[in-house]
Formats: sequence, structure tokens, C-alpha cells
Amino acid sequence: MTTTAVSTAPGVAVVDRPGSRQQSQVTRLLPNWLIVVVIGVLALFVLAPVVYIVLASLNSDISVARGDFWPAVFTPDNYANIWTNVGLANGLMNSILVAGSTAIVSAALSIGTAYVLVRYQFFGRLTIMRGLLALQSVPGTLLVLPVFVLFSSSATYLGLQVIGTRWGLFITYLTFALPFSTWVMVTYLRGLPKELEEAARIDGATSLGILTKIILPLSWPGIIVSGIFAFLLGWNDVLFASVMTNPESQTAAVALQIFATSTEGGAIPYYGQMMASALVCAAPVVFLYLFFQKYLVGGLTAGGVK
Repeated sequence: MTTTAVSTAPGVAVVDRPGSRQQSQVTRLLPNWLIVVVIGVLALFVLAPVVYIVLASLNSDISVARGDFWPAVFTPDNYANIWTNVGLANGLMNSILVAGSTAIVSAALSIGTAYVLVRYQFFGRLTIMRGLLALQSVPGTLLVLPVFVLFSSSATYLGLQVIGTRWGLFITYLTFALPFSTWVMVTYLRGLPKELEEAARIDGATSLGILTKIILPLSWPGIIVSGIFAFLLGWNDVLFASVMTNPESQTAAVALQIFATSTEGGAIPYYGQMMASALVCAAPVVFLYLFFQKYLVGGLTAGGVK
């Protein structure tokens, strides 16, 4: 392979490698202009519905029902009315409490569970790991009735009220989020080098010390990914939340569903308020992704520390 030195400034030379340049050109499937076109089309498909929702939330219900895309008058009344008509404040608070606690607890438990499954050999280890993977293929609709009957029986036989409480919904989400979070952490911890742990053991570190001082600091990207997916599980759920809650403990997703159903038979549905409610409910998730973007990229693309 030949190299060519290209002078860019006095005393500075940049080595150009034609072979690497040719390799990058060969591996590129599309020319630059076509890549720009494809990205632009994909961005249009993604952003067009979002732009329509934003404009509809600032438009009147009559204009939206008439099919007007651009509002004649921009009005923020829809954002003020949703707090009384939709009851969104109570739903958002319940969603944040339940989904947030599910994310924190599942992420905290998954790191220790995954560490034991990855680093230790014991009877039933492979069965547990296969069971975690198999649980992801079970549809939630098949488990609604068994979970409801189980929690209802606890009130009958144990005198413990679970249906209609936030912590009952939290337990329900945790049973689905913990296996997924554990499997995410198992995949992530497999990429961490064992040499770091061996060096720590030589220095006299215990298993708990290795977990808290070495594994935990290196696993933040994976922890953030598992926690966010657990948060989304509780935030977007309507099926279990509609069955397991009452008006005081209902989540934002259930509040939106009830509002849309109750206004569907009216002369003019409250399209503007529904769009505004959807944007308000989506805002926490968007901010969450933006805040943890660095960890999400590392957790989804890097299998560990190289």
C-alpha cells in the first residue's frame, strides 16, 4: 500500500491512504446525493405527523374537524383546557410515580441478577436465562385475566387490597420489566472484560466490592437502557392500567383513552385537546431520551469496554 504526504501548512504533513479511501468508497452503497434524498424522505415521513399534531393542538376543534392543516388563528386554549376536561394532572402524576419506580427498581435489581448469571456457574443457570428470554414471547393479553384473578384473590383471602392501587400496578409492571431488564444487562455484562475483576480480586476485593466499585460504574449505559425501556413499558401501557386502576390511580394513557371514548359520540370531537394531551404525555419521554442520549447510544451500540 502506498501513502502520499499532502502538505497542508508549513511543517505539517497529513498522510493520505488511498487504500482506506477506496475501501470507504467500495463499502458505501449509495452516492452522497442519494443518501441525502433518502434521509430527507425518511425525515419527512417521521416529522409530518408530529408537525400535524402540533398544528392541530394550536387550532380550534371546528377547523381540525373541517380538515384545515394550517390554523387560521393560533390559540393555546387547548393546553389550558386539558387539565380540567381530561384530568391529565392526576394521570401524569400516577404515570410518573408508577413508571419511574418500575424503572428504578428493575434497573437496580437487574444489575445484581445479571452479574450472578454471567459470572457464576450453578445448577439451573441456563434454565433461568432461557426462561427470561421465553417470557418476552408471552403476549400481555394472555396474562391480564390471570393477574387480575390473582390480585382479586389476595383481597378475598388475605385482606390485602391490590386492585385499584398504584403499588399493585407497580408490581404488575415489575413482573414484565424485570426479566427484560435482566436480559439486557446479561448481554451488556458479557462484553465487560474479566481481567478487571481478576485484578480486583488479587487486590483483595470482595464480590460485593467488585459489583459496586467496578461493574456498576462501567455498566451505566446498560442500566440506563434497561431503565428507560422499563419506564416506557409502564408509561405506554393501557391494557393492564385500565383493568388494575380506579379513577384515583389511573395513568395518563388511561385518562387519554377515556377522554377520547367519551367525546367520540359528540357533534364535534375535541380534536385539538386530544392532540395537546398527546403532546403533553409524549414530552416527558422525549426529554428523557434527550437527557440520557449519550448513555443510550453507548448502551445500545457498545457491548462493553474494549
